[in-house]
Amino acid sequence: MARSRKSGRAIDGVFLLDKPLGESSNRYLQRVRAIFNAKKAGHTGALDPLASGMLPICLGESTKFSQYLLDADKTYYVRAKLGILTDTSDADGEVVETRPVTVDTEQIKQACLAYLGDSEQVPSMYSALKHEGKPLYWYARQGITVDRPARPITIFDMSVDDITDDEFALTVRVSKGTYIRSLVDDIGQDLGCGAYVTELRRTRVANYPTEKMLTFDALQALADEHKDQRFEVIDQYLLTIDSPVACLPKCELTPAQQVGIQYGQAQRLTGEIGIGEYRMYCEGRFLGVGELRADSHIYVKRLVHN
Repeated sequence: MARSRKSGRAIDGVFLLDKPLGESSNRYLQRVRAIFNAKKAGHTGALDPLASGMLPICLGESTKFSQYLLDADKTYYVRAKLGILTDTSDADGEVVETRPVTVDTEQIKQACLAYLGDSEQVPSMYSALKHEGKPLYWYARQGITVDRPARPITIFDMSVDDITDDEFALTVRVSKGTYIRSLVDDIGQDLGCGAYVTELRRTRVANYPTEKMLTFDALQALADEHKDQRFEVIDQYLLTIDSPVACLPKCELTPAQQVGIQYGQAQRLTGEIGIGEYRMYCEGRFLGVGELRADSHIYVKRLVHN
């Protein structure tokens, strides 16, 4: 029996959701998809229920390029409490140990800044990292501990925003795969007193502008207020279909090359351009992503459906 096609609009673009605390990323993905009545939607890296902030939601053809946002740098504001360890390294977990806090402001600052640059990190058992097809947090909830090899991470920037007797706050820009709860746990262990996350907010993904974020309640209010022109109003809050690959250089194809590319045929490019991935355009229209190789031909990686 043939599968029925998904209902909804063939709407393309990226919506920057300001996710609140307490709900899963997937639940908000489905709610945003419904309000846009989009055939297809996907998010670009889940935020825990404890975490708030920027959650780019790709609609339609933009989902083809969501991996570039999964791989992008991300910036977080995190607040942590010293002297307490929980089984999840955050406020949702159960306290497993308390220790006296005997460190001063300078020691806390130095312990934090020591993680600037490249290092290796063991992912939290409460992360969404998959093991044999299931996220690690599934095993953790069953009381099962899985061996997790350390993975390379990079902390590009870090500012220590506030330090009190038993709390500190950081703003950090990190590479993909960096777990902020694990970072805070490591800092607490280095200080000898332990620490856990009390507040976590993602403020930026790649170079997406923070001011373009919108809460779901605000989106719903716009849709309710403009029922007769709902889509005309809320579609204005979508970023362009090519915004997930804005980090890539751009190349222009001729109309003839466009036809060849859309048939999956590599096209020869001239000029002083280096090998690597490119955003492909023809007469200002985004075609997709291609890879320029040493033979001076650009090969299709992902195409926008026309």
